[in-house]
Amino acid sequence: MATDSAERRARGEIEKLPSGSLRVRVYAGVDPASKKRQYLAQTVPAGADAAQEAERVRARLLREVAERRRARRRPAQKSGAGTPDRPLTATSTATTPAAGATANGGDPERRRGGLLTVAAIAKLAGVSPPTVSKVLNGRPGVAPNTRRRVEELLRGQNYRRPEKVTRAACVEVVFYGALGQVAVELLRGVKQVVVEHGFAVGFTDVLRESAAGRDWERDLLSRRPAGVITVQMGVAPEQRGLLAACAIPVVVVDPTGEPLQPVPSVAAANRRGAFAAARHLLDLGHRRIAVISGPLDRLCARERLAGIRAALDAGGAPLDEKLLRSGIWFSFEDGRTHGAELLRLTEPPTAVLCGNDLQALGVYEAARQVGVRIPDELSVVGFDDISYAGWCGPPLTTVRQPVSEMGATAARLLLALTTGETISQSHVELATTLVVRGSTAAPRGLDRHP
Repeated sequence: MATDSAERRARGEIEKLPSGSLRVRVYAGVDPASKKRQYLAQTVPAGADAAQEAERVRARLLREVAERRRARRRPAQKSGAGTPDRPLTATSTATTPAAGATANGGDPERRRGGLLTVAAIAKLAGVSPPTVSKVLNGRPGVAPNTRRRVEELLRGQNYRRPEKVTRAACVEVVFYGALGQVAVELLRGVKQVVVEHGFAVGFTDVLRESAAGRDWERDLLSRRPAGVITVQMGVAPEQRGLLAACAIPVVVVDPTGEPLQPVPSVAAANRRGAFAAARHLLDLGHRRIAVISGPLDRLCARERLAGIRAALDAGGAPLDEKLLRSGIWFSFEDGRTHGAELLRLTEPPTAVLCGNDLQALGVYEAARQVGVRIPDELSVVGFDDISYAGWCGPPLTTVRQPVSEMGATAARLLLALTTGETISQSHVELATTLVVRGSTAAPRGLDRHP
């Protein structure tokens, strides 16, 4: 086993990812500072020539590792302008300066603090410094493979852009599919905070830009925002590393997965809110309760479903899996389609808990089409408390999440990061509130007043 492991480290590894892409990884030794293993890695997109390209990448990475090892064994130069052959690992720092060493730590290719310069990254990538600058600024004119190689080096070498770089007085809010009023409320909360500090608010919809074939990350870098708030979308390690290299801090609102420690995040208390909604229906006397959740690849949808299950289990009425539906998105169409299915059952539910208010309004329409009266024959509960929830007939019982305050909280965290402050609390969860209106009542035939 030990021999096999050593051989893999020496030859490099090529791993096929679920997307079909190939990930090439080559062992590059142990970081002298952190004592952790280091690797050079690159992802090759799926395609007919992916295997051949992966072999070429592996050969190049192996050559680079070999060159670094040879450089470590060479005696330090005793004269001349620095030591250009020494390995350029971002975590290593200069020791005793050689003759002719510069004031930035003894290596002309490093800034103060041991961080690499653009020239050093360009040297490692085998490109010119202007090419690296184009990548950092999101400008065109760089071949895709070259751009990917430079980005990987920027991340892998922990490059950080100098603080003196001019930033636009703007905070960018990035959505993956804007959700109508929710997006507006969140933007309002962000703006209330950042305008007091002289910042404007920009807006990007990744879903729309991706559908149009645009590279939203490149566009974002070209605008040089002071910081980025992403909403209802994850931040991949590659994206986080590139933004960090460009000295652009990130805060996530309503993360799609478990919060990653390096990225501060803000969310609502989804589990508690859903628990309160289910408890409300149980208190009214409902026992046959259906659930239309949001897409379960989203953390908030999973948290809400978990809260509902916990409440129903505690109330002695566990969720009947035949009454559970999962939405493709948090949409009106989800509610209408799944609501119609549930109402066609031989034993339809007496109440429906929905992943959000739009799904609940879809259930309203499904009930209207088959003549089921709300709340006399069917109780309905939503989540969000958008303005339409109070305007429909009957007004919707729902869980209010403080969307505007979520935006404001994210903005305050981001502004702290832009000034170099350390964030002590990496994840902030804001309280939700059950708002009882006219869409819920005791199930028909239940005498609650003996």
